[in-house]
Amino acid sequence: MLPDEVAKPLVLLLGEVVLAHTEWKSLSKIAELRQVNHGTREQFLNDCRAGAYDGVLAISRTYDSTQITGRFDQELVDALPSSLKFVSHNGAGYDSIDAHACAARGISVSNTPGAVDACSADTAMFLILGALRRIHIPYTALRAGKWRGHMGLTHEPEGKTLGILGMGGIGTAVARRAQPFGLHIQYHNRSCVPEQMNLIGAKYVSFEELLQTSDIISVHLPLNASTRGLISHKEFAMMKTGVVLVNTARGPIVNEDALVQALEEGKVWGAGLDVHAREPEIHPGLIANEHCVLLPHVGTATVETQRKMEVLVVENVRSALERGCLLTPVLETRKMVNGFGLSGEIC
Repeated sequence: MLPDEVAKPLVLLLGEVVLAHTEWKSLSKIAELRQVNHGTREQFLNDCRAGAYDGVLAISRTYDSTQITGRFDQELVDALPSSLKFVSHNGAGYDSIDAHACAARGISVSNTPGAVDACSADTAMFLILGALRRIHIPYTALRAGKWRGHMGLTHEPEGKTLGILGMGGIGTAVARRAQPFGLHIQYHNRSCVPEQMNLIGAKYVSFEELLQTSDIISVHLPLNASTRGLISHKEFAMMKTGVVLVNTARGPIVNEDALVQALEEGKVWGAGLDVHAREPEIHPGLIANEHCVLLPHVGTATVETQRKMEVLVVENVRSALERGCLLTPVLETRKMVNGFGLSGEIC
């Protein structure tokens, strides 16, 4: 580098870019790009403490990079270089990052809201229909040469009440998809959502009323201290007998022991789960219950959505480098002041 040249900021990629290669490589015009795509948490911590990543301004973090670094918890955040001001996370959920610890260090964190809404809502509708029709029984029976097996008569969605727990982007997308099926839609959220919900007849109700009056409950909440174990024995007892429970949010929101008991007792007609409490382990009681439709956390596993997510991650990094702020900062770090002396609000 010549004496009058200004060094490019450093950006560290944790994991692999799968689809947005052109967009990622374009950052090389304004930053020096480095990558860590293998190793262990212990190795990454040691490298951080030894100064291997000193000077890194932004980290681009894939969902699967947790297998390399582990969770971005207090220990790891404390070890990150003092130069780090931004973490661009690939995922709508960011429970694998201690955002409060990042905010305390002056690190702003972004996620990928919006990019996952359509495919996550599609998955929720697939699970709602599958659980109502107990699709696992005839599906496995046919492949075993037993035709329909012992499925019996099942249920259809028309005329039933769908309770959406969490009316953010994904919950709203589920409501819009559910309307043509003839479902009556109600929801519980931290607050009433904008007036457009009235256009599809979505009714705001309390948490207790949603549990007591819904035929189908679909969970679309973030995982945090207040939502962990939110649906447990007491909540199942409040539900209608024959309710269908769908969870495409995060596994630990539902107490799986309580769910298995409710299924075995007939309180819950069926369950549709794309997420699990101890992934990749699945509760044996759920595996054994043929009234469950189970997926291995694949709600966003489409080419279209993964590309949208990766592009948004890159654009968050670009915005951090060029404007000193993130496009989609998470709530916990929006109010902080970042390293450039600018507000951590949305750009």
